[in-house]
Amino acid sequence: MKNILITGGAGFIGSNLALALIVKGYRLTVLDNLSPQIHGENPEQTSPLYISIKEKVTFIKGTVTSRSDWEKAIENQDIIVHLAAETGTGQSMYCIEKYVEVNIQGTAIMLDILANKKHQVKKIVIASSRSIYGEGKYIHPELGPVYPKHRVEGDMLAGDFEVKFNDFCNLELVATDEESKIHPSSVYGITKQNQEQMIMTVCPTIGIEPVAFRYQNVYGPGQSLSNPYTGILSIFSTQIRNNNGIQIFEDGLETRDFVFIDDVVAATILGIEKEEANGHVFNVGTGVPIDVLEVANSLIKAYAITVSVTVTGRFRIGDIRHNYADLTKIKERLGFEPKVYFNEGIKKFSSWVLEQEIQEDKLSLSLEEMKSKGLLK
Repeated sequence: MKNILITGGAGFIGSNLALALIVKGYRLTVLDNLSPQIHGENPEQTSPLYISIKEKVTFIKGTVTSRSDWEKAIENQDIIVHLAAETGTGQSMYCIEKYVEVNIQGTAIMLDILANKKHQVKKIVIASSRSIYGEGKYIHPELGPVYPKHRVEGDMLAGDFEVKFNDFCNLELVATDEESKIHPSSVYGITKQNQEQMIMTVCPTIGIEPVAFRYQNVYGPGQSLSNPYTGILSIFSTQIRNNNGIQIFEDGLETRDFVFIDDVVAATILGIEKEEANGHVFNVGTGVPIDVLEVANSLIKAYAITVSVTVTGRFRIGDIRHNYADLTKIKERLGFEPKVYFNEGIKKFSSWVLEQEIQEDKLSLSLEEMKSKGLLK
């Protein structure tokens, strides 16, 4: 039986992973600060994510920015799954110091301890992100694979949201593989890139096997419904259940790869258990792009609540247009196959949402915050 530390283990991915690992017989320690943005103002009594694990794990309320918390958490651990992070592309563009402190400095403290103090850690699994790619991979009819730069604000203000490469706009979108260019378009993406690179670079030099998972857009029962900074499924669900109209950015045709929480947990466990994962980076998704208009209409249908859907043409600085995962590597090397695709996942997610209390719609507050920073156009 191995001892596993999960940082951010009271969060959405972390708590689901912890429960699955407990069933498999692992001993779990969780380090989490129970952030009010995710868990609410009274998480010890009200956070379903925390409550689901608190009696089943050794829980340390602490932060990855504290060396003493790290030292306490690392003791006697065989494997670390490092999930703790500040998340959200929009918020990262004005909470820059906070994102860098938690995501980069927090990871640096962990590695510094492991490089300089006695421990028994043999493997680290890091939660990376599709955000490190920035825009996805495209095929140019003459140049072959290309990786467009960030979109021009002037084009977007004129209602032209598609990406271009050297002014050529009829590009063919294809799945993004692990060898694709890394060029993040947000501070969040930069910090995740930095986390991944530190883990993959330092760990082999100190006798620890590294594994990195570039998760696509993770969703499912248990995700925070009150956090207005991440997760359009949660944001749209809250708007619909409050009978508020949905405001869609750009033209609604921007796409993402939505991956169900059970598949993310399954992939992560493969990374923990399989030696074939050691030293490698993997995409985790479904390999299917879904546009935002389809998300909104699917949720309206699932809740059977009619609300208006307005395509606003507004946009956020730092958002990308398209990105979906090429799963060839994780399928061939780890035998991973997503089992829950979008139509089934939406039914599972919406059924769970209907069992929860209706949350206050806080989206307008977050949008006003971004607008005041010049990031919402």
